[in-house]
Amino acid sequence: MNSNLKIGLFSIGLDAYWEQFEGLKERLEGYTTVVEENLKRTGNEVVNLGLIDNSNKAFDAGLKFKQEGVDIIFLYISTYALSSTVLPVVQRAKVPVIILNLAPEEAIDYTAFNQLKNRKKMTGEWLAYCSACPAPEIANVFKRVGIQFHEVVGILKDDPETWNEVQEWVDAAKVANVMSYNRLGCMGHYYSGMLDIYSDLTAQYAAFGGHVEIIEVDELSELRKEVTDVQIDQKVATFQDVFDIQDDCLESELKRAARTAVALDVLVDKYQLGSMAYYYKGMEENENYDTLSSIILGTSMLTGSGIPVAGEYEIKNAQAMKIMDSFGVGGSFTEYYALDFKDDIVLMGHDGPGHIAIAEGKTRVKPLEVYHGKVGNGLSIEMTVKNGPVTLLSIVEDGKGGLFLLVAEGVSEPGPILEIGNTNSRYRFSIGARKFVQQWNSHGPAHHCAVGVGHISSKIKKLASLLNIECVQVC
Repeated sequence: MNSNLKIGLFSIGLDAYWEQFEGLKERLEGYTTVVEENLKRTGNEVVNLGLIDNSNKAFDAGLKFKQEGVDIIFLYISTYALSSTVLPVVQRAKVPVIILNLAPEEAIDYTAFNQLKNRKKMTGEWLAYCSACPAPEIANVFKRVGIQFHEVVGILKDDPETWNEVQEWVDAAKVANVMSYNRLGCMGHYYSGMLDIYSDLTAQYAAFGGHVEIIEVDELSELRKEVTDVQIDQKVATFQDVFDIQDDCLESELKRAARTAVALDVLVDKYQLGSMAYYYKGMEENENYDTLSSIILGTSMLTGSGIPVAGEYEIKNAQAMKIMDSFGVGGSFTEYYALDFKDDIVLMGHDGPGHIAIAEGKTRVKPLEVYHGKVGNGLSIEMTVKNGPVTLLSIVEDGKGGLFLLVAEGVSEPGPILEIGNTNSRYRFSIGARKFVQQWNSHGPAHHCAVGVGHISSKIKKLASLLNIECVQVC
């Protein structure tokens, strides 16, 4: 489904000014073009309705934005304007609004301004710098009528801070849009007794939109029967290119994993999945047992290619992983392994699929005699998240039927890990391992979370604002 972002842009002014101050309207329209050019640099479509200067135009603009299906509106304040010029636009469009309160330059040239002598010219010049003036009026009206808005305050030109912030809002809006179209596949059932991961699917719809497709493991098992030897050989060759396959991996196990990986590709294509959560207990000597015990390489490749897969039927974490991946930072399935009090480090990782695109070096493939806590045995992956800054994200049910985002920033550090054929990384947090665990747990998240590379908490907070849900940052 099409999840491309469409940005709406309009600027505001007061039509009474144009006859009074020659050249003012054209000057402000030039400023609006600067805003449009910067928004286009984000790589998204921009619907620019230009300068709206009276309420009649405002009603038409709101209808136009609605017809165009814009996902977010940037309102550029070019000079003073009546709030009645603004309200009809956003009321009809019914999408998040970002107010751009941007001065045309760093400061007014007071000397040149005061040398104009002609007070009419002086007023016209002042009005070209008057972007801050109507911002409180607009905010007041938006608050009183229940319109959600956010404000960027800065300089129109030569201000990287301003346009970096705008870029973050665009990135957050794009992720919100991706989630609203995302098709999440849920295959199998919950891990019996793991109460923290039981999820309210309707709450997921309420917060993010999208679609949930319930899928039977039997279907994947049937698709495995249709896989040809040629397809298996091709997939094994791909495995050898993508992974660092250890010498003790049997060829028969590689082919078994390849058969499942090919079938997974078909399943994902059939349901147009953008993410997936799975778990199935299974019984030995059963087709589904064979399927699920050979799924890790295929699901890891899907995860690394933008279709994150969460094990243990962890739906909330599949959503968190999709958010992180949509921000372009990965999003690997993880949980606490242990605490290293000597080095003040938290060891985190998980069995099952990992996000191989954010691995430090090539992801290793190892055979496991047993999948701990689960039935079966087979091939598994072992990787460490790239060294450097990381962000953790958990989607948390608040106990009142709603969701909130829990986030923390840390650093993935080199050092010894548990070489047990699972993902495993060493994370350092600014507040220390002990306080991090205490504060993270105090918010009641499930024991899984998603980890991505880079520090992106400011983007995640903007996403939460656009979704109208809370975001809590631990560090």
